[in-house]
Amino acid sequence: MRIRIVDAFTDRPFAGNPAGVLLLDAFPDDDWLQNVALEVNHAETAFAHRLPEGGEADWALRWFTPATEVAMCGHATLATAHVLHTTGAHEGPVRFATRSGVLVATPDADGWITLDFPTAPLTPVEIPAGIAEALGAEPRVAFDTGPNVGDLIVELADEKTVLGLSPDHKALGVHSARGIIATARAQDPSRGYDFVSRCFFPNVGIDEDPVTGSAHTALAPFWSGRLDRADLTGLQASRRSGLVRTGLRGDRTLLTGRAVSVIDGELLTP
Repeated sequence: MRIRIVDAFTDRPFAGNPAGVLLLDAFPDDDWLQNVALEVNHAETAFAHRLPEGGEADWALRWFTPATEVAMCGHATLATAHVLHTTGAHEGPVRFATRSGVLVATPDADGWITLDFPTAPLTPVEIPAGIAEALGAEPRVAFDTGPNVGDLIVELADEKTVLGLSPDHKALGVHSARGIIATARAQDPSRGYDFVSRCFFPNVGIDEDPVTGSAHTALAPFWSGRLDRADLTGLQASRRSGLVRTGLRGDRTLLTGRAVSVIDGELLTP
């Protein structure tokens, strides 16, 4: 069985967010899927199988962290679309049937792939007591991102504050279903991005995610409202880092990025 590791939201190896990708004939039992994701031990491993022609979707897609299945994942969707198109398994736009509905990935001739995801609903909330201590910085505002994303988004004073965070991951876990998105406006937009973020997801076994597509379905409406532009670019800063182009289209958000295959091997377990 072929297994691939793909770096997503980057155009070079060993950057962006790595994801495992397995193309299957059907989904085995959940314990097997979870064990493979634990073995791969990246933020997410994607499992996909082809669906019969004539339906609303072309492929079924599921995502697992090393600890649990998740309802939405951007970078592993991008990685799966990259594998389908670079191997010839699928041509043109691909429709994925997922727990978050049908998600479409559209490639262009230059290697960019655009994902069409639901926009996260933002609800302002009181800044939770203790979150400043857990993060190591005082938030300006806080928003709930709804059930699909399941995060708390907090705006910090500036880019330098976001980059300098050294949070208490265990303490962060009590403040949201999945984790915390910390963000600030870019200090110098001439560097190619409009806002910066970091994402901490201790509740699904990921202390810090390198680049999170699903988080940008919340960051897009958050920053589009403040910057008065529908199309933006976000830098998710981490040890690997990556850029996500966002396009707010009402209740849908377009996420555009590149991907690079770095490992193509064989999974020996039956």
